Amino acid sequence: MDTSIDWGRLEEVVERAVRRARSEELRDVAEAIKTLADYVKKGFDIIAEQNKIIAEHSKRLEEHSKILAEHSKRIEELSKRVEELSKRIEEQSKILAEHSKRLEELSKRLEEHSKILAEHSKRIEESAKEVRDFRRTVTVIAHRFGVLSEEGFRDAMRYVVEEVFGIAKVERWVYNDVEGFVYGIPSIVEVDLLIKDKEHILLEVKSRVSRGDVMELHKIRELYEKITGIKPRSAIMGGLIDRGAKELAKKLGVEIIPIT
Repeated sequence: MDTSIDWGRLEEVVERAVRRARSEELRDVAEAIKTLADYVKKGFDIIAEQNKIIAEHSKRLEEHSKILAEHSKRIEELSKRVEELSKRIEEQSKILAEHSKRLEELSKRLEEHSKILAEHSKRIEESAKEVRDFRRTVTVIAHRFGVLSEEGFRDAMRYVVEEVFGIAKVERWVYNDVEGFVYGIPSIVEVDLLIKDKEHILLEVKSRVSRGDVMELHKIRELYEKITGIKPRSAIMGGLIDRGAKELAKKLGVEIIPIT
């Protein structure tokens, strides 16, 4: 059943009723009916407009509901992914803890090995020193009993020179002393020469050091200074030191380095 109102027809009916009303009372009633009809019409217009707004809001609400449903779906998916990532992080944390534990164990083992290596290195160094000292002693004894020549002794002691002075290369200074400054007659003067940090060192290596050796090196030092203009340091390395050699060396400024 159609319940819609034809407002145009209703207005026509009311207009005719008002024109045909003969008495004043009927005319008033007709006017009241007309006013009521206008009021009702306006009310229905307002309701229709409200219904239209409600329909639009309902449509927008439905759209929002769809968007909200999509967001809920996405939130649910993200929650699942976060949960999966949390599980993976937990697993990785366990693995990292295991690795940290193993690394700590390896660090302890490495520290222990380092201590053992340091002890071995110390023992090796001590053994090497003992071997060097033994070699020096054997060399001195061999030369003393004629097993080793003076030249052989000097060659054998070169590594001692390197150890004491920290110099790998030892040169030989040779000079033709035609004036006989050192020995009193013209002769060839020879001595080992070391140059370290611009310091010149005249060195003699003897299996046995006598007063004569000290005096000889002292004279060679004076000659070297006279010829080169450089005041050198002088030293004698020896296995056995004769009595009086140390006292004379101290007076003349010649160093004596015992080979022990």
